[in-house]
Amino acid sequence: MRLTRYTDYALRTLLYLGAQDLGTGAPRQASIGEIARAYGISENHLTKVVHQLGRLGLVRTTRGRGGGLRLALPPGEIVIGAVVRQTEEDLALVECFGSGACAITPACRLRHVLGEALGAFLAVLDRYTLADLLADGSAPDLMRLLGLPEGGGPR
Repeated sequence: MRLTRYTDYALRTLLYLGAQDLGTGAPRQASIGEIARAYGISENHLTKVVHQLGRLGLVRTTRGRGGGLRLALPPGEIVIGAVVRQTEEDLALVECFGSGACAITPACRLRHVLGEALGAFLAVLDRYTLADLLADGSAPDLMRLLGLPEGGGPR
């Protein structure tokens, strides 16, 4: 199982915004360009990801001068499994999970085994929230690695 780059960028964006909030003690806005630079990723691709995160109600965006984005929910309310389900275009591990057909589908037990494995994968992700990923003092470490200022001062 491999997550798409789209989902990876969505999770990284949420981590960035969550670390910033927890590390500074107050919600602060970030720009798409700032996040893209911190991770060394495409700003154009990240724009599409952030747009969907906004539509999903996970990120609040403000346009114009002084605008930016921030988490729309507390980190404890953002379930990682739900984010993966909402950002992955296709969780069909094999062709027979989707619209495709396979010659051995009627006798194949692999479909059931892979379906169980996918369910277990998502069940584990459902046990974690963004707050869990930022727990135990990891927010300051993430901020340092991403080049974010600590303490809430101006950027």
